[in-house]
Amino acid sequence: MPTVLLVRHGRTTANATGVLAGWTPGVALDEVGETQAKALGVRIGVLPLVAVVTSPLQRCQETTGRLVSVPGPGGAARPEPVIDERLGECRYGDWTGRPLKDLAKEPLWRVVQAHPSAAVFPGPEGESMADMQHRAVGAVREHDARVAAGHGDDALWVAVSHGDVIKAVLADALGMHLDAFQRIVVDPCSVSVVRYTALRPFAVRVNDIGSDLSDLVPPPRKGRRKPAGRASSDAVVGGSTGTGGAPTGPTS
Repeated sequence: MPTVLLVRHGRTTANATGVLAGWTPGVALDEVGETQAKALGVRIGVLPLVAVVTSPLQRCQETTGRLVSVPGPGGAARPEPVIDERLGECRYGDWTGRPLKDLAKEPLWRVVQAHPSAAVFPGPEGESMADMQHRAVGAVREHDARVAAGHGDDALWVAVSHGDVIKAVLADALGMHLDAFQRIVVDPCSVSVVRYTALRPFAVRVNDIGSDLSDLVPPPRKGRRKPAGRASSDAVVGGSTGTGGAPTGPTS
C-alpha cells in the first residue's frame, strides 16, 4: 500500500500563548510556524507526492500552502490540496479558546490524560476523543485506499492535521489503545510516516522534525510493483523516531 506522511501544522499564536484553539477561526501560524512550514516544504521537496489532504482549519491550510509551494522532483507541480473535515481538530466544545493552565484544573483534564477513550468534551459542540479517532482513522485509510487505486502501491501522499488527531491515528497504527495515546509526541511541523498493508500498518517514523526524507522515495519499478522501502515480506526496512517534549494534554 502507499506511504502517508502525517504532518502537524506549524506553531500558531495559540500554541505560543498556551490556549486550546480547537476549531476557533482565524488561528494562524506565527513567525516560528511560518519558518517551520517553509523548512518542511523544502524537506518534502525531494518526494514525488501524488496527493495532499488537509484539515479545513486555517493553520493547516497555511502549512499546506507552504508545502505545495515548493516544486517536487524535477520541478513537478504539486497536487491540488483536498480539504477533509474528518482531519480537523477534535471538537473541544466549551473548552475551546480557554488557557491550558485553567483547563488543567478541571476534573475532565485527568480523564483526558489517563483515560482519554472515556473523555467527552462539554457543551453542545463537544466531541468524544473516541469519535475523533474513529473519523480520523477512517479518513486516512479511505484516502490511502484511493491513492493506491489511482497511483499504485509505491505512491507517497501527505495528510496535514493536528496534534491530537495525528496521535490518535498513530495509536491505531501502532496497535495501541487510545488510552495510551498520550505517550506519543507530535510536535509542530513534525512528520510521522505510516504504511498500511493487508496484514497490518507500520509506523515508519514518529515525530520526525528534521531528518532527511529522501529514503522514502520509491525505488525504480522493475517488473511488478513493490511498496517503497519494503522487503519481499510485509516487514518494513528502516524508519526512524524523532524526539520531543512530553505531551501536556490537548495539543490543538
